[in-house]
Amino acid sequence: MNGSIAYKSIQKRGLHIGLLPEMAAAVNGATPISLDHDLGVLPEAGRRLTVAQYADHVDDLAARLWAAGVRPDERVVIYKTANADHWMLAAAVSRIGGVVVNLSPALDATTVSVLLQRVDQPTLLTDGHKLDILTAVPLADLTRRVITSAGDRPGATSLASLAGAPRVKPVLRPIDEAAVITHTSGTTGIPKLVVHTPRTQGLRLIPQWRLLSLMRKKGTVAIHVPFVHSRMVAAMSLALLKEYPVVLLRETDPAEVAEQFLAHRPVLVEALPNSLMEWEALTEDPRMPFASVKVFSSTFDAIHPGTMSKLLKSSARRGALFFQIYGQSEVGPAVGRAYFRNFAHRANGRCVGWAMPKAAARVRVVSRDGKPPSEKNPGFIEVAWDGLAKTYFGEQERYDTNRKGDWWRTGDVGYRTRFGCLHMLDREVDMIPGVRSSLEIEDVVLGELSELSELVVVQGPNSEPIPVICTADDKPLDRDRWRAAVADFPQLAEPVHIPQAELPRTATLKVQRLALARQIEERLHQRT
Repeated sequence: MNGSIAYKSIQKRGLHIGLLPEMAAAVNGATPISLDHDLGVLPEAGRRLTVAQYADHVDDLAARLWAAGVRPDERVVIYKTANADHWMLAAAVSRIGGVVVNLSPALDATTVSVLLQRVDQPTLLTDGHKLDILTAVPLADLTRRVITSAGDRPGATSLASLAGAPRVKPVLRPIDEAAVITHTSGTTGIPKLVVHTPRTQGLRLIPQWRLLSLMRKKGTVAIHVPFVHSRMVAAMSLALLKEYPVVLLRETDPAEVAEQFLAHRPVLVEALPNSLMEWEALTEDPRMPFASVKVFSSTFDAIHPGTMSKLLKSSARRGALFFQIYGQSEVGPAVGRAYFRNFAHRANGRCVGWAMPKAAARVRVVSRDGKPPSEKNPGFIEVAWDGLAKTYFGEQERYDTNRKGDWWRTGDVGYRTRFGCLHMLDREVDMIPGVRSSLEIEDVVLGELSELSELVVVQGPNSEPIPVICTADDKPLDRDRWRAAVADFPQLAEPVHIPQAELPRTATLKVQRLALARQIEERLHQRT
């Protein structure tokens, strides 16, 4: 079997992550997978694996889960310490026909309790550390059973105790039934549970498979995205089927990241926008940790032009590019565009791209007030294609509110230029009266003030736009430089300077703007 044959099989039968490691091993079992940390569930496995070894570990873990009592159609919530073994365990659950429910380790006990109740008597696959956090949650009432991937606890079955369990035959989920459930960022409250099927997961590979097909030579792919995210499914699937050596990164500290990049010299890097911002300082490292990178890729939020420019200039590769994909968990990749080093710094950060090639998503902008959408009168961004998530688990009515026929309303507002480029200005819930785009202000000012490590514009108690700023090492901001940088935005209130660690974030490091607005309002109230 080669990668193209495996890919065509996926397009016909859907993407089953439980079979993916085995398929990848059939393509090239010697392809290396490297980690910057030890696997929690199999610490003896080490940090250097081949795809064949990886596939065997998944088969082994599937056997242990079966021995623990997990059966086809059963929902298995995976909530554990951040580790690359999360994706391995998810594949093992899938391999025996279970429905994977990925919960971020960043979620607190109260949120996990609500989601466990919504999922309705699942098996909980966790570890000792997370069980200690869930001590106040009535797990005996909310779950069918509790299994630990690491750390023994009373009342829980340890996977370690089931080593050597007899291997079992794989069980495929129906192509249009729930296979993997992930959750939204939860920026406005309890996250929604997004249902993905083998068909929708397979379709989402199409535009990205074509992108990777443009790379003539195989090289190492460094992946730094949450192991629980739907994006991880696509990133791992594409890398393994393309026979690319993979480096799975958990650590975010720039010094740690630099060592990994110098050791593995990746040609493609997929990471969160906020992680890439944190790594900007590495562009000045004389060892040039980004020298080998041909393609930087990010698919979560639009990224600031200044960050893209610094990263691209730090690459020694001819024709290095930054490929940005706009989408969300519910729709997958919707539009995309490439940036090159010579003009990335001049890019309009609100231009998130053009429609993908044939068989990918369709995008439209719908009027909010009966007038044609335009730059001055942005409309609702909507997406339609067969890759849309099937539903919100346990909240069908909420899902139906956002879906009208084939079209899904993303919650973002924007417009399309006469050349067809989609501009995303803001989330609808984050719009501020008198401000065309908070994100645009942030792009411009961050580009002007290199001392800023983060800038978020939120709505104040009197509907005024308040810039919340963070600086490197929390150094004081030169107010004259600030006034010069924001001269084109007279509507802005005085900035509020806070430590970056105090920014409320989601599992994908997005700033929770509504929570931040409440935090700033409380701070201002205390001053009066």
